[in-house]
Amino acid sequence: MPTNYRGADLLVETLAGQGVERFFSLSGNQIMPIYDACIDADIEIIHVRHEAATVHMADAWGRLTGQPGVALVTAGPGHGNAISAMYTAFMAESPLVLLSGCAPKPKPGRMAFQQIAQAEMAGHVCKASWTASDPTRLGHEMARAFRLAVSGRPGPVHISLPFDVLQANIDRAISLFPQPEDFQPQLSLCDHQTLRETFSFIQQSESPMILAGASLMRDGSQQALVDLEEKIQVPVVGMESPRGVLDPSLGAFAEVLAKADLLVLVGKKLDFTLRFGDEAAIRPDCRFIHIDSEMHVLEQTGELLGDTGRLLLTDLADPQPTVEKMLQFADEFDWSDNDWRQEVRAAISYRPAEWESVKGQTEGTLHPAEICRAAQTFLDGGEDSVLIADGGEFGQWAQACLTAEYRVINGASGSIGSSIPFAIGARCAFPDSRIVTVLGDGTFGFHGMEFDTAVRHNLPFIALVGNDACWNAEHQIQMQNYGSDRLIGCQLNPTRYDSVVVALEGHGEHVVDSAGLEPALQRSLNSGLPACVNVALEGHAAPAISR
Repeated sequence: MPTNYRGADLLVETLAGQGVERFFSLSGNQIMPIYDACIDADIEIIHVRHEAATVHMADAWGRLTGQPGVALVTAGPGHGNAISAMYTAFMAESPLVLLSGCAPKPKPGRMAFQQIAQAEMAGHVCKASWTASDPTRLGHEMARAFRLAVSGRPGPVHISLPFDVLQANIDRAISLFPQPEDFQPQLSLCDHQTLRETFSFIQQSESPMILAGASLMRDGSQQALVDLEEKIQVPVVGMESPRGVLDPSLGAFAEVLAKADLLVLVGKKLDFTLRFGDEAAIRPDCRFIHIDSEMHVLEQTGELLGDTGRLLLTDLADPQPTVEKMLQFADEFDWSDNDWRQEVRAAISYRPAEWESVKGQTEGTLHPAEICRAAQTFLDGGEDSVLIADGGEFGQWAQACLTAEYRVINGASGSIGSSIPFAIGARCAFPDSRIVTVLGDGTFGFHGMEFDTAVRHNLPFIALVGNDACWNAEHQIQMQNYGSDRLIGCQLNPTRYDSVVVALEGHGEHVVDSAGLEPALQRSLNSGLPACVNVALEGHAAPAISR
């Protein structure tokens, strides 16, 4: 135990007092004081194999619990490795805090070891980013970071921690510790008149629709969306996919969106996922109401819609309390079921009938829908199951076909590679749930070594790998745009990823026929180990659903 109380001790004790039980981290010189402090504070360190994985794990924790996960990395290249994962979390509106060790302030004219502009780098992919300078303020810095991460539109926050600030000796005093309320979100509430006018416009419309942003599609917020639709009998649709109006998990949504005469955006940006309101996706006389926590988002909507008169109303307010207040104010109006709501729900739930029986046409491979049928049966067999679906073509099939009590996808960044660390973060959040992460073989290469992390920390999950020996998304682009004689740089080896996981002391299964898939999933669950079910996949383009 250290003889002196350090800045690192204040930081760790503060977070432990807030209920933080673990850091997702990869070690390095500049964060060793924090590691040392964790011993006395009884905070677990989930020690990973790549810095990006720390952020992906914290991201999954934040999405599933609503509380910021904490990622901890070292300076310079370690910090740089984490940045791409910060973008994934930022676009997914996921609350987390990234703590990066950094070099001490150098003497004039000297360059310190691994000294780079860390706060400036991270500032482009998070809500706030700064460098701590006073060891006695580290407790309050943590409270500020947590508060910012969960206020307004949730998202990641970054603090760089100079080694000399962490190592500095300080006098422990009660005044150095923040109060519990200092960690709580700052709320911006929707104006009562805005809600009354919104409901009035909705009732005057023939085909209104409420579109909710990504932060409303998790925790208790998603249930609030369901409750709101049931109360007002108006379609309420959450959107979190980079494919936007063509999100395969929303079925034939694009068809009904094009008929809407009023769109109420709650925490949902009028961005590329809605084609910026272009007539190709949204009827030219459709009117808008926009409620958002960020003024620049509302300003962008105003610029896009111009002087057309289509923007009826805006308000600066946080999404979650807005939905809660809408539920309350809805009682002032009379509502009844209608054909429009039923039409929207039918479009979203639509899936081609042939998906229920389609099989792979190439011997020794399975069709994506065939794999998903077995995976759905397996997910249905557990309580509070968690589905994680990465990007790519196979990931889109999973998002279209699979449902579970909880879901984590790659999000609006459109990135791939996060699914394995997502599963580890999910296991930390839900110790007893059935967790299946669905990914392609290309994706496995990003963070396959995190199976080592899962084994060391006894965090089992099942990775269902669709293996078509190809970067299929890019392969499909080349086929469509350049032709089969212009294919380049997309082929992979049919690697036995199950054998890789076995070598890392996990469980592995190799599946080449549909009859073997459900038993393989069950054996993987029974093993109690992190498991990889490597399935020979018949490569298909992502589903484009239309009726």
